[in-house]
Amino acid sequence: MKSTFFKPKNRPEDLNDGIKTSTLKKEGIDEAIINKIVAAINSGFYPNIHSLLIYKNEKLVFENYFSGRDQIWGQDLGVISHNEPDLHDVRSISKSVVSACVGIAINKGLIKDVKQPISLFFEEYQYLFEGLKKDITIEHLLTMSAGFEWDESSSYDNSAENNKIQMNLSPDPIAFVLNRPMVVAPGKKWEYNGGATQLLAAIIQKVSGKKINEFANEFIFKPLGIQNYDWICLIGTTNPAAASGLRLRSRDMLKFAILYLKEGKWKGVQVIPKAWVIESLIPKIEYPEGSYGYKFWMWNNEVKKQIFPVIAAAGNGDQRIYLDHKNSLIVVCTAGNYNNSNVRNNSNQILKKIYSAFPFS
Repeated sequence: MKSTFFKPKNRPEDLNDGIKTSTLKKEGIDEAIINKIVAAINSGFYPNIHSLLIYKNEKLVFENYFSGRDQIWGQDLGVISHNEPDLHDVRSISKSVVSACVGIAINKGLIKDVKQPISLFFEEYQYLFEGLKKDITIEHLLTMSAGFEWDESSSYDNSAENNKIQMNLSPDPIAFVLNRPMVVAPGKKWEYNGGATQLLAAIIQKVSGKKINEFANEFIFKPLGIQNYDWICLIGTTNPAAASGLRLRSRDMLKFAILYLKEGKWKGVQVIPKAWVIESLIPKIEYPEGSYGYKFWMWNNEVKKQIFPVIAAAGNGDQRIYLDHKNSLIVVCTAGNYNNSNVRNNSNQILKKIYSAFPFS
């Protein structure tokens, strides 16, 4: 589906929200190439993109929004004309926010460290901690290496096979996850698992008395000046869907990303502990296309025979935050390609095109 055409502004609007602005030209990015990206989005070559933000050298240099079909956590909204004030599903970028909350909780002394066995936090489920499950730690949940039998490769429309959807529909999501059989010792194998994030959110609530949305609001969103957000709850409960329920503005996704570019600081204030930011972005375990940290993905992009190491927070539908410390770059993208992992011209291809707009010697 083609998107309604929006002509990009020469400079993003300064909203006095703590985000400095500049222009592509001033930051050494080829405007013609970026304009070609916009034209390709509008033509549908890059399908159903809803927003694209480029942050270079600590300034927002490009910001544009597009029309396209959208959802709220699976509920079809039809074609929406997206704009700067609008909330958007970030889906599994929610996991990266939960990871940040774990780091804050450790810094506050609510959790000792990532090596703590999770059995210490679930007294009511001790009957489920048998054998290898006794060895599962917080770090294993952060790196998706707990060892559970878990299938999240099936479509999220397929409740008969997708364990994440089964967990969402379960009357007791925590018991559902902990009751899964073990197929490998913890720490030995990466397996994508949204249930691990739901367990982390439950641990945050147990040690702080705050649900994950409340904890994130107090210790991340408020310090960043994020006032408008939503965190959708699991069906029939008041418990936030920790792995995928968060909705944010694209600019607020950028604010969260800036914390990871600036070692946890926002406007001089340490929001996420510096040590946690550094540790989160260190490769911990391999997955088929790269490495995985504490709810962040890592791989290399090659553009014009140059390698660009990429760190990403990623969500279903092509929701993306891309981080490149070396080039002082953040790219934020939202889209509506939910449950479709076969989009060839996806946001990573847009990212590669953006790299081609950089000056090369």
